[in-house]
Amino acid sequence: MFSPFRSEQGTPKTIAEVDYADLEQLRDLEEGFALELKQTFSPSVRRKIPKIVASFANSRGGWLVIGVSDAEKDVCPVPRPGADVSQVIGELCRRHVSPAPRFVARFLPDPANTEQGVILVQVLEGDFPPYVADGIVEIREGSTSGPAAGSALVDLYDKATRRRLEVRAFCKRTVYYPMPDARRKELPLFNLYLFRMGRDSEEAFSRDRSNETAAAMRVAFGQQGLDCRIQHAHDSLVFRIPARDETVVPHSAIELFPDESMKLSVPAVLLEGRERDRALATMTRRALFPPAERARLIDAAATLSRVKRMATLLDRYVRVRDIPWQEYAVAYELENMAGVTLWSDDETYLRYAEKHGVLYCATTDCLSRVRYLSDGAHDTFRARQFAGSHFFEACGLPLGSPDPEDNELVDALLRS
Repeated sequence: MFSPFRSEQGTPKTIAEVDYADLEQLRDLEEGFALELKQTFSPSVRRKIPKIVASFANSRGGWLVIGVSDAEKDVCPVPRPGADVSQVIGELCRRHVSPAPRFVARFLPDPANTEQGVILVQVLEGDFPPYVADGIVEIREGSTSGPAAGSALVDLYDKATRRRLEVRAFCKRTVYYPMPDARRKELPLFNLYLFRMGRDSEEAFSRDRSNETAAAMRVAFGQQGLDCRIQHAHDSLVFRIPARDETVVPHSAIELFPDESMKLSVPAVLLEGRERDRALATMTRRALFPPAERARLIDAAATLSRVKRMATLLDRYVRVRDIPWQEYAVAYELENMAGVTLWSDDETYLRYAEKHGVLYCATTDCLSRVRYLSDGAHDTFRARQFAGSHFFEACGLPLGSPDPEDNELVDALLRS
């Protein structure tokens, strides 16, 4: 990805790595396809920002630098905005650009006077163009922005279609479980997909990068007090907690791709043997429902704990790698979950089941709607909360219900 700033070794700097002294590097550059300079942050410049941001998003991305003259490249510090600069730029875009483009903004203070400085805005190439600014589809034309012609519009729509197909294809990934065939086919799984956008899916990554991401995932496991075992697949790394019984007991797996897309597969904890017999006996005694001979029961507390624990690892990895959540498209999938009964020996659950019936997954295998965390409003998104709530909801737990009995049940199961 283009950056107008370089380190001493000549490698591109990220927006977070840029120092005030690096602004001198702009003297050797000209405004162009991926760089635009503005001397002031005046009302007229603010009116142009949505068009500039949209044009970068519709093209290959780019940088807007406010506080540097476009002719002499002199630094002309602008006053520090009253609010966070990301919020200021984000509000301008939300009012005038649709859909909301992805960008990173930063105020770079002047060391001599921290109340003034330069505003850096890095706009990422959009995944779902066209991005429309005040009713016009803007693209980059040399060093300026201009309306897109008919053929350019077709290309933009084609790009968005291809990206949606990539997301759908990614959400069909399957992690192998070394279980006996009869059990593996029926293994109930909760899958969480995090597709990282803004990158070329065909881009090749080096072994060094693979080692770097593997080390970061090890750190995430370590922060949670867990060891991990890495298996190399043809285009990914699969992380599991080391276990000698994995051919008998299915364990969770995280699949990590070179572009840092991820898939989490969490097997439900099935009740078997004496535990299953006791649960069925309780159901019969309390007339909860006629137990079927092949009824599959999952331990609510153990499965939820497993889902949240593994999803927390994804949260930790994203923080270790300093990746904004806005770069991910998120979806979950139920696999072999149809008809699986949620079981808990918590008295609140048993009383609820006597009155309303036991909870079970009432849908066939399905993939949820893909959620795009791209409008800047999901900085607090957490995989742990997303996975935990949607897993239970998929199994019939009435989240968000106004009924006090429903809320009592939710609280009881979340505590268990």
